[in-house]
Amino acid sequence: MPKLAVAMTPERAADVCSAQTKELLEDRFTVTWAAPGQDLAGMAAGADVVLTSWGTPPLAASIWADGDGPKVVAHAAGSVKRLVDPAVFEHGVAVFSAGGRIAWSVGEYCLAAMLTLARRLPQLDDGVRSGAWKQPHLRGHELAGATVGLLGASSTARALITLLAPFGCDVVVYDPYLDADRAAALGVRTGSLEEALGCAFVSLHVPDVPATRGLVSRKHVELIPDGSVIVNSARGPAVDQAALLEHLLAGRLLAALDVYDPEPPSLPADVLASPNLLLTPHIAGDTAEGHLALAGYVMADVLRYLESGQRGPSFVDPASWSIAA
Repeated sequence: MPKLAVAMTPERAADVCSAQTKELLEDRFTVTWAAPGQDLAGMAAGADVVLTSWGTPPLAASIWADGDGPKVVAHAAGSVKRLVDPAVFEHGVAVFSAGGRIAWSVGEYCLAAMLTLARRLPQLDDGVRSGAWKQPHLRGHELAGATVGLLGASSTARALITLLAPFGCDVVVYDPYLDADRAAALGVRTGSLEEALGCAFVSLHVPDVPATRGLVSRKHVELIPDGSVIVNSARGPAVDQAALLEHLLAGRLLAALDVYDPEPPSLPADVLASPNLLLTPHIAGDTAEGHLALAGYVMADVLRYLESGQRGPSFVDPASWSIAA
């Protein structure tokens, strides 16, 4: 049987490997589970497959220098950019990431944030807690039939598109790499950055690459219509945070921020008290069910790859490395 090194701490393994997945791994591989304090990166040497997650140190390219490194790296987490050097692809290494499973959790977060802010639930909740009752000026809006602008057509954006389907929204996607045919298959239409930002709801789904840093400038923030709901679960540097916060404090926009620039943020008291702002600590992709499914999600594709060479949805395409998250 192929040798599998589970290069993550016992605590992380319990977090991302369900009991069913552990059974599957023990049945299909000769498994080495990390002991407390073990050199996690060093476990890759001599293994056919290495299963990693958050907390696994970067796997040095030298592991493959003699041509005897693992043939498969399976990451039970999101981005692999800090885990492996793209030079591993030159050694024929197949890399898999569970980012696609995390995307569903992020999509649910974005949908929840949109509905929560559109219906003014935080303000209404605060009002009841402080003795107020119905407040006509806080009448909310529906998501059904609304225009939704997505910046980026990443896996998180596609998850949100699926979740938005029952609401009959007009979804506009700005992504230089999304063509009209692919957009039609997703049930959306392509548009310029300005068109996407001109919607009643705007959600960011871009990776952290040079082209996306400062993507939404102060000028762009000023173009967003009054009353729009902004959700950023992608990357803090993609938006001029100072400009966005100014417009939130002015009462012109509403926003849910799960990412910041820098992280963790140091926000002034008036921002922390803003009724137009929903703040979460970079947890959009963090759910109990989602985490426990990560190893199973990525290893299912690994097994298909080992058996037939089939590349499942978690396969990391070397050609897309430069634009990946």
